[in-house]
Amino acid sequence: MDFWGVGLWALGFGVWDLGFAVYVAGVVWGLIAIDARPAARLGLALVWPLGPLAFVLTITILLAASLIAYPAFGAAVLAAAGAMWWAVT
Repeated sequence: MDFWGVGLWALGFGVWDLGFAVYVAGVVWGLIAIDARPAARLGLALVWPLGPLAFVLTITILLAASLIAYPAFGAAVLAAAGAMWWAVT
């Protein structure tokens, strides 16, 4: 989304450049904010994206399990997916 026609992509930044910038900002923040020994600080700063990925994976697994554990919810999700597929195609 551009603000007055000047966005990150208009300035020559690509999606990978933006992702790398976010990663580096997280590493720098982790090196500054974590209260640990230097080796632990560096390790946690380098692997910080695994936390949000673990959250997304956990929610995905819980959602998949709820489709089986609660058949009414599974049927509603299946009906919604079918309606979306029908609307898109």
